[in-house]
Amino acid sequence: MIAAIHQPQFMPWLGYFDKMDRCDVFIFLDNVQYKKNEYQNRNRVKTSWGWQWLTVPVHYRFTQKINEVLIDNSVDWQKRHLHALQTNYGKSLYFERYIGLFREFYHQKEHVISKVNIDSVILLKEMLGIKSEIATASEMEGLRDEPNLRLIDICKRLGADTYIAGRDGNIYMNLEMFKDAGINVIFQEFRHPVYRQVFDKFEYFMSAIDLIFNCGEESMDIIRKENGQ
Repeated sequence: MIAAIHQPQFMPWLGYFDKMDRCDVFIFLDNVQYKKNEYQNRNRVKTSWGWQWLTVPVHYRFTQKINEVLIDNSVDWQKRHLHALQTNYGKSLYFERYIGLFREFYHQKEHVISKVNIDSVILLKEMLGIKSEIATASEMEGLRDEPNLRLIDICKRLGADTYIAGRDGNIYMNLEMFKDAGINVIFQEFRHPVYRQVFDKFEYFMSAIDLIFNCGEESMDIIRKENGQ
């Protein structure tokens, strides 16, 4: 069994879903420290002038874990996000097919950023047609705190004998520990596809929202073809 483990991000980019597509089970690592100003409460969509953030406002205190960070619902961020999608993708080929699902997502009133992030990933996962199973680290008891051992514990708990790491995983991972635990580590080598977008000049590293609105049911095939699947 192949496992991949990653912090839950908000409306992630294509590489996130390439990793998910390559594994049998994808685990949301929601019980580690929240990282401010990264992708745990925001992501990017294309605009006529380049790109813009879709940001979920949060109340964050240093050392809080992702599943402890509360959303600032005094701000109508859902309305802002939907307005941005309408403005930037209203003329995209598949806007009408998918916008209703985004409206349903933004209708929810969650209070914790990890829940919104996981729901956003599941929304895009289903649109892309990815079949991998999912699990959540915070629902697993007895995981060790040391980062390598935590990942090993999760793999063992799920019966995975192979772990997909990010491209630079060898920088921070102790591969000998995985070898001793009988877990083979492979590294993701993601190649970003170029596809039709609204507006001029291709923008890389957008949320998967961009690919879905522009390419619809072909989206996952575009990722797979570029990455040799």
